[in-house]
Amino acid sequence: MTEPRPMHAHSHHGSDNHGDDSHDDGHHGHEGHARHHEHQHPSPAAPQESATLKDPVCGMSVKPDSPHHTTFAGHEYRFCSAKCLARFSADPQRYLEPEAQAAPAGETPAAAEYTCPMHPEIRQPGPGTCPKCGMALEPVLPELEEGENPELADFRRRFWWPLPATFVVTLIAMSGGLFDPLLGSARAWVELLLATPVVLWGGWPFFVRWAQSIANRSPNMWTLIGTGVGAAYGYSVVATVAPGVFPESFHMGGHVAVYFEAAAVIVSLTLLGQVLELRARSETGAAIRALLGLAPKTARRINADGSEEDIPLTHVHPGDHLRVRPGEKVPVDGAVLEGSSAVDESMLTGEPMPVSKAAGDKVIGATLNTSGALVMQAEKIGSQTVLAQIVQMVAQAQRSRAPMQRMADRVAGWFVVVVVAIAALTFLGWGLFGPSPSWAYGLINAVAVLIIACPCALGLATPMSVMVATGNAATQGVLFRDAAAIENLRRVDTLIVDKTGTLTEGHPAFHATIAAPGWEADEVLRLAASLDQGSEHPLAHAIVGEARNRGLELSKPESFESSSGIGVRGAVDGRKVVLGNTALMDEEGTDWHALAGQAEALRLEGASVMMLAVDGVAVGLVAVADPVKATTPEALAELRAHGIDRIIMATGDGLTTARAVGKRLGIEEVLGEVKPKDKDELVARLQREGRVVAMAGDGINDAPALARADVGVAMGTGTDVAMSSAQLTLVKGDLRGIAAARRISVETVRNMHQNLAFAFVYNALGVPLAAGLLYPFTGLLLSPMVAALAMSASSVSVVTNALRLRRAAPAAN
Repeated sequence: MTEPRPMHAHSHHGSDNHGDDSHDDGHHGHEGHARHHEHQHPSPAAPQESATLKDPVCGMSVKPDSPHHTTFAGHEYRFCSAKCLARFSADPQRYLEPEAQAAPAGETPAAAEYTCPMHPEIRQPGPGTCPKCGMALEPVLPELEEGENPELADFRRRFWWPLPATFVVTLIAMSGGLFDPLLGSARAWVELLLATPVVLWGGWPFFVRWAQSIANRSPNMWTLIGTGVGAAYGYSVVATVAPGVFPESFHMGGHVAVYFEAAAVIVSLTLLGQVLELRARSETGAAIRALLGLAPKTARRINADGSEEDIPLTHVHPGDHLRVRPGEKVPVDGAVLEGSSAVDESMLTGEPMPVSKAAGDKVIGATLNTSGALVMQAEKIGSQTVLAQIVQMVAQAQRSRAPMQRMADRVAGWFVVVVVAIAALTFLGWGLFGPSPSWAYGLINAVAVLIIACPCALGLATPMSVMVATGNAATQGVLFRDAAAIENLRRVDTLIVDKTGTLTEGHPAFHATIAAPGWEADEVLRLAASLDQGSEHPLAHAIVGEARNRGLELSKPESFESSSGIGVRGAVDGRKVVLGNTALMDEEGTDWHALAGQAEALRLEGASVMMLAVDGVAVGLVAVADPVKATTPEALAELRAHGIDRIIMATGDGLTTARAVGKRLGIEEVLGEVKPKDKDELVARLQREGRVVAMAGDGINDAPALARADVGVAMGTGTDVAMSSAQLTLVKGDLRGIAAARRISVETVRNMHQNLAFAFVYNALGVPLAAGLLYPFTGLLLSPMVAALAMSASSVSVVTNALRLRRAAPAAN
């Protein structure tokens, strides 16, 4: 606040604005952004040169005597492998046209597409400014090794270079006549000389955006800044060049007051605010860059002849055999062929404990192999990998609009028009009714109104919170599909959970063996496992695996026959062995009733029970169950503690098994033998009752209910259909992720409210102060320079407050 000295009442500032090069089948480089090939594909008019042979599909160097070659359009092309040859032969033109080099067919390199953080519907190739708000566009998907933001570099240069001129012109204007003996009547001309490069060169981007806002009929912060700076500078130029055109009411001390220092300081402070804001905004992409940085740059491929070589990750093909040594990252998604190790998946799932991997187990690209050596087969590369999909989901969520933003958008749409009207009324009110020189007071106060009322804090209030929160959540294995999911999750009071794969592991595991009198439990298990060696059924795998874990010596079955749905028959060690349910026992004429009570007890524990008969006599029971995840009880307790007071299990499994699992977990509402349509109707019924429903599932049968729920939660270990139907995906498939996501939701919405409240309060107080409503009571006016500083500080404060979410809601361990 300053005293009403129109010659020195001044200025303002600041803005508030805020692969796989792959093989053309759509796979992108694992480094997180589509990259151009490192070579130029030869065209039919430019055959390969023997000295620099390149595979036209993947770009690898190729020996001139490579056995993989073909002729097309009169030219011979050689390839690194039969796979590249096959791809080229299927569609040569796709690999020879220059356009194909830019990105896989039908895709635009994400790194080249830019969008506005306030208006995500604005998309264009390359950087620029938003036609709606004038804000600097930023990449849809940040690059791992991106250079400095060109606008940040430009604004910093425009801020620092003319800063000395701003300082001198302000010193002269605020000196109270100290320099008059030296400058005399040339004072105004000296100020004009000093202020002009600041305003016209330093502030040139502001005037460009001001003109665009007028041309696009989209009033925004630059409309206010451009108008305010232009009015102060233009008025001062006329007052210097032709002071006689002004009436006496504009004169003070024998000359017309000029406000060059106000215009210059507003420009400099606005540039400073933009520099600080752009630096803060760049940090909101840190989470995605961290994800992109997880991917290794190379993979060690095992060739068909047994030799090994390190190749760029972009040259990995599906089906390639790769070696992953201790301490190395898994290059792509695939399956273990040989070896065993513990793999640290915490960077993608948030789970701190390494996961044991052996032959047949799936591995995720970018996870860390901690101990043993592995040989794996590549299955998914480029944009198909879990890491690439996570990056895309996070980027999509960060650019979505929060429902809460709609109110701010409606307000901002009229805000600039209202502010311009208030500025006009301020000018007229002071000019007609203010103290002398009234019109000078009117001009400077109108400029202060225009400058302080920047709507960018309002526009950035929710987008910045969403960007930071979704990035933070992704590092914890929680993927929000959009901002609406973040807002809705905190309101959920009812959770419907599937059993298999959600509460339980989703695959059978050995549960128990019970032997009839005269038999040993290990012998019962040994005979059952020996017979089951010939079966591909998951229950058989669990039984055989347990027997081997116990070190039991299995016999090779002399015969084997599977009876669909009821069990298996065969001969082991010269004896007839039958393993199956009661229907199979009845079919064989075996009396099993002595074991009926024990079998029912096992079923009440949630297990599937098989009876074993040897030479027509029931000798024992073997039980296999889908075990409850170790983290499920903790997750359910945490969810109840966070306000989800109603948890319902709805599963397609039998009611007896479902109730057994529900009893163990303290879930009172249990629905068994539920069809997909029933789950969908259950969600709809609960919503009609006024409940806010979240549905957690992992299968195709869960997709309709996931889509209908207020928040659908897909287990990342489940199907792609389930994940595409859900608003929230838990990479680990651990229900504790819902509790973490709920905490993030609560923190994020609180952060949005803080930002919006700050933006509204700031403008509600700032505009009246700038208009001079307190002058009759205090004798003070708000300098345009102070208004400029406050305006920039508001935007930076909103972004800084949003960045606090990077530390919110640590993942459950």
